[in-house]
Amino acid sequence: MPEHLRTLVVLLALATAVFILAKGLVVGTSLALADYRRRRNLWFALTLVVFLAYDYWVYVGAAGVILHMARSREPNRIAMYFFLLFAVPAIAQDISGLGVVKYFFTIDYLRLLALVVLLPTYLDLRRQPQTEPFGRTLADKLVAGHLILGFFLIWAASTFTHGLRAGVFYAFVDVFLPYYVASRYVKDLQGIQDALTSFVVAALVLSAVAAFESARHWLLYAPLPAALGTTWSYGGYLERGEGVLRAQASVGHAIPLGYTIAVAIGMHLFLRTRVKRPALWLLALALLVAGIISPVSRGGWLGAAAIALVYAAMGSSRIAGAARTALAAAAAGGALIASGAGEGLKELLNLSAVAEDYTVSYRQKLLQVGVQVVLQRPLFGAYDYMLSPAMQEMRQGQGIIDIVNTYLGVALSSGLVGLALFTGIFLSVLARLFRSVRSQEGGGESRVLGQALFATLIGIMIMIASTASITVVPIIYWTLLGFGAAYVRMVSGAPPSTGPVADGRYRASRRG
Repeated sequence: MPEHLRTLVVLLALATAVFILAKGLVVGTSLALADYRRRRNLWFALTLVVFLAYDYWVYVGAAGVILHMARSREPNRIAMYFFLLFAVPAIAQDISGLGVVKYFFTIDYLRLLALVVLLPTYLDLRRQPQTEPFGRTLADKLVAGHLILGFFLIWAASTFTHGLRAGVFYAFVDVFLPYYVASRYVKDLQGIQDALTSFVVAALVLSAVAAFESARHWLLYAPLPAALGTTWSYGGYLERGEGVLRAQASVGHAIPLGYTIAVAIGMHLFLRTRVKRPALWLLALALLVAGIISPVSRGGWLGAAAIALVYAAMGSSRIAGAARTALAAAAAGGALIASGAGEGLKELLNLSAVAEDYTVSYRQKLLQVGVQVVLQRPLFGAYDYMLSPAMQEMRQGQGIIDIVNTYLGVALSSGLVGLALFTGIFLSVLARLFRSVRSQEGGGESRVLGQALFATLIGIMIMIASTASITVVPIIYWTLLGFGAAYVRMVSGAPPSTGPVADGRYRASRRG
């Protein structure tokens, strides 16, 4: 049996077990049974298609048809989007320019999902008179400034076609659509809860796959590019320490995997107030802990710890919250030490080992060199900064210059002005979130949801200081920034994007 079919069998078995756990965890509290079943079946359908297509374009066509048909029956498209976000690796291919241009644009699963699910939703929202116009809030203005600045800088430093491709199309699909739809589509807090619960379920599957990969030293998605007749710049085997495999699951790299599961832990903290069976919540937490250990990513561990501490500090009972956080951390640490990864973790956390770790020294040197390059063009940076002789010295053995710091990457390509716009988006949403949470008394679900969003965005800001915005990393933070803006609007009493529905579940106002 070909390896990709053997991995398919394992994936289906792992996902089935996780979906059984997730059903008891979230159905009847955060998700309706019909919605859960439909999204679960979609996950299985997309997984079967990508593994059995044997051709990249057959897979893209079939997946596009499946997503299009499902979108018209989905009452909460952004929740469906989150549920399916990690179902398929973002293996990319260029769409041929048919002799007119070299290629039109690069398509991967993340862009396919955005084009089929988010784009029609955006067009629907634009036709609804009650949708809040873009540019009304400070965060909107900063997002617009970030995109416009990027467009002009790309256009000035590249060809006409690349300017259209990167400065317009990619910016719209990869940045604007996730932020805009998340900030306008949901009409009540239940809609956000539905979406974030779907994210947790998807991350539980990722965690099970990651734990399996680490335990068996077997990357389950690694054979997929060859089976589709293509290649992928991500998804290769990476180790740390004495032969410790860094799990990747479907996101293609260990660092984005740790980041993703850390975000899911933040959302899972919110679910604690909604689940009827605490034992299942603890079991799911244990699975997420196993998942975040498996990629051996210190950034993810630091982000998860920061999220838990900020969440506890913002709680209505801070002492009790801090105690719960300490107990959860102790339980996770005990489980880790008892696992096979315990020895590897102790080695990785050894201070002398960290000081000698190549990844740490590379990051330190990258920051030093990067700051020098930024200061050469401090205001607007240089889109072609990679060509700088100083940056060329940072080329690694794999032949790449890895900008493992999102803030530095923004400053290099768009200067301090671009960095101020980018960080300003986070700070403006966080400031409004903080005020909205503090304005609510007690520990009701609305307040707890705001705590989770605030804590998770703080954790994201910490984590992206040690990772590049690759694969799913930017999709997640742009979408959560949108949810933060939507939450503030709802709590402040501003009119929703469209009228509320009687049963509290979000429903697409126009069928696609």
